[in-house]
Amino acid sequence: MTPSLILASASPRRLALLQQIGIEPDHLLPADIDEAPRKLETPRALALRLAKEKAAAVRAVADASEDLKTALVLAADTVVAVGRRNLPKTELTDQALACLSLLSGRGHRVFTGVCVHGPDGRVRTKVVESRVRFKRIGRREMDSYIASGEWRGKAGGYAIQGLAGSFVTKLTGSYPNVVGLPLTETMALLAAAGYPVHGNWAASAAG
Repeated sequence: MTPSLILASASPRRLALLQQIGIEPDHLLPADIDEAPRKLETPRALALRLAKEKAAAVRAVADASEDLKTALVLAADTVVAVGRRNLPKTELTDQALACLSLLSGRGHRVFTGVCVHGPDGRVRTKVVESRVRFKRIGRREMDSYIASGEWRGKAGGYAIQGLAGSFVTKLTGSYPNVVGLPLTETMALLAAAGYPVHGNWAASAAG
């Protein structure tokens, strides 16, 4: 029997990335957890912990439901970092300006933790790292980006798939990882958990 899939996220970007590779989650159940970093927590450790905690929170909900208890839970969290410094998911203009000022003209790293939590209690995880370099961003361009509102709720104060793509001078590693979900690694985790990752490919091609 083919397991159903729960995406533990409200992110339209993660949903769109899954749909891009022919995977359509059966349920969307965002996880509500405290995402604050712990003292001295590294960016990689933070991304992994939050992905696992999101998956565990939704796994508990699924286990309590007759309809969802056999489903796989997929969760992810993306962290933008300069050195060992974790940048926030920006909600305020001052936060976004501070992040863009820090990222301007320099390189940074993007970590996404991915977790697949099965109904059998098996937890499969992966952390993927990409490196991104921004051009030097002038104040007028920075103000224009802030006015767009695109930064709101985004790790590090930007969305690479949007206007901020014009800031990028170099990217090493997975582009979808920077958007919010590394596709190669996610597909491998789902396949290992018994999900038919290529199940819709023939239908997609026909369409």
